[in-house]
Amino acid sequence: MSAPIEPLAGRVLVVGAVLGLIGVAAGAFGAHALRDAVPTRDLEIWRTAAHYQQLHAAVLVGVAALGRTSFTKALRVAAIAFVVGIVIFAGTLDAIVLGGPRVLGAVTPVGGLCLMAGWAALAVHGLGLGRGDTK
Repeated sequence: MSAPIEPLAGRVLVVGAVLGLIGVAAGAFGAHALRDAVPTRDLEIWRTAAHYQQLHAAVLVGVAALGRTSFTKALRVAAIAFVVGIVIFAGTLDAIVLGGPRVLGAVTPVGGLCLMAGWAALAVHGLGLGRGDTK
């Protein structure tokens, strides 16, 4: 008999999938609609945002898989940090390219710090696995 599936894993999977879908759409939008509409530097900013969004959306799917039967505190922190990081990091960069105030660039590093916190929380989860931690 298999263990029951953790409900949070399903929610994290859905969020990761939706953010991945939006990331692919953003990449396509940048490649086609923005290619000739914005300066090259802004197009690179857009690509960076789409790339980081897609990468971390895939990581969220991995977090969901890791937490399929038990979502540790570290996995919860990782999931939250990745979602917040994607929204802030990619969101501020996208807003800047689409004409938002450049001062948003001062907020972008907060998103990057959240993404790094997500990776750190994953490392903590991994260390806990070696000790048999399941909480």
